Amino acid sequence: METPAINALAVETIGLTKRYPLTWKRKVLVALDHLDLQIRPGEVFGLLGPNGSGKSTTLKMLLGLVVPNEGVARIFGLPPDSLAARRRVGFLPENPYFYSFLNGDETLRFYGKLCGVTGTALEKRIEELIDLVGLQNGRERPLRSYSKGMLQRIGLAQALIHDPDLLFLDEPTAGVDPLGSAQIRDLILRLKKMGKTVVFSSHLLEQVQEVADRVAIFSLGKKILEGSLDLLLTESRDTQVQIPGELDSVRQEQVCRLLGQAGIDPAGVRFSRPRLSLEQLYLRTVQTQPGVSLRDSQPRP
Repeated sequence: METPAINALAVETIGLTKRYPLTWKRKVLVALDHLDLQIRPGEVFGLLGPNGSGKSTTLKMLLGLVVPNEGVARIFGLPPDSLAARRRVGFLPENPYFYSFLNGDETLRFYGKLCGVTGTALEKRIEELIDLVGLQNGRERPLRSYSKGMLQRIGLAQALIHDPDLLFLDEPTAGVDPLGSAQIRDLILRLKKMGKTVVFSSHLLEQVQEVADRVAIFSLGKKILEGSLDLLLTESRDTQVQIPGELDSVRQEQVCRLLGQAGIDPAGVRFSRPRLSLEQLYLRTVQTQPGVSLRDSQPRP
């Protein structure tokens, strides 16, 4: 049995690469090209990019479902396909499949037993998760009557049934109405407070901006930008003045004098740098890549 490294990163990839041969075209599709990535425990990390950019391939290799052609991936210092790593990981796919005739409690009980959780520990865990995802009024209803948002929340609950340290969420709010999306967003924030590491892909950039600590933007199989949202969304090339507002110290004094002469109290004047929205950063980054059009880069409605 492999032993996890002390103070290991939650996720680490070095040169991770996946190629698919297109035999009928005598070509090779590079789905992911030498990805280097480090995600710390307790982070909420967003994977962004248009369809076919490499996000899902990345998640599949981190889950041990797809074998890379080159490079390595580690989950808490362990190979993704090892039993020790998988015990620490929960996964919610974009379109999860559930047995529609089971109700919420029965669904969690089924997945709990698959994960080796049984008896009173399982029943206690079901109560905790039903409360966490807010499905007290739907726990006895069959899943065939669930809305898309309710299905995603029961999906989150099943991903958490064995109390994993790391969660992979593939488009967790896809097809969910605004209220359901807000509920899932709040759940991610609650999971962060609980010390969980959350890695998710999404096209809903405004929601990513509300929950992610850091993001990576992918295009054509490559990671082209990575960093904290606070740094990435601050537009450092320009300075904007607002009333109240900020500039450099000399010009601040000049502006304050001018405003004072105009009868405006300088004490209320503040200065700030303009910030991009996450959507602006995403589109500007992706559209500069060769072969990517505006249509390809548009987030899903």
